[in-house]
Amino acid sequence: MPVMETLRGWITSVGFASGHRFVVGEWRHSPIGPFADVMWARPDGRRMLLAESAPAAYIVSVYPFPEVRHQAVTAERNGRFYTVHSDGLRLDMKIGLATLRPPPRPRWITATVENWCARKLLGVHTHGTSPTGVVEWYRTRSARRVVAATASLDGADLGSLARLDRPLGFGFTDPPRQPSHVRLRVDLQQPECLGSDRRSDS
Repeated sequence: MPVMETLRGWITSVGFASGHRFVVGEWRHSPIGPFADVMWARPDGRRMLLAESAPAAYIVSVYPFPEVRHQAVTAERNGRFYTVHSDGLRLDMKIGLATLRPPPRPRWITATVENWCARKLLGVHTHGTSPTGVVEWYRTRSARRVVAATASLDGADLGSLARLDRPLGFGFTDPPRQPSHVRLRVDLQQPECLGSDRRSDS
């Protein structure tokens, strides 16, 4: 039987006029416990991961990064306001109302019908294989837009909120071009566990 690992939480993706783009993961449930991380694409194309040591090692086993900074990442909520900070980086975001609330569904739906619809409507994938060979299913539970955001690095403003029009190159899919805040379940299947049986879906 295949061994599945599951993460539950939120992915928030935002871009700014300066060319800095961020994907924030806030995971309330994961194989290594709760954690938060920031995947950062800089204007010059450099890709960087911000996370504490244990989460960083877990993430890099799925998505390799040329640069990793082992530092704490804090995500705080106050109603529809969402703040993320890590060392000199700070993101302040306002989250809109839910635009999508799909019901629970099995992995094979996510890999077929849902994946096709997501590609056509949003230009994203909900099923694929990571650069390290990990098979993934992204099952969205709710989707919201980021309606306003500011970002600063060591006190310097990074510009106005912008679409994520350029590829980020973090994994098998890029996030939606519209800045977004998505609650989801992610199922991971390690390379040695390929060939899963649909009957094992939960």
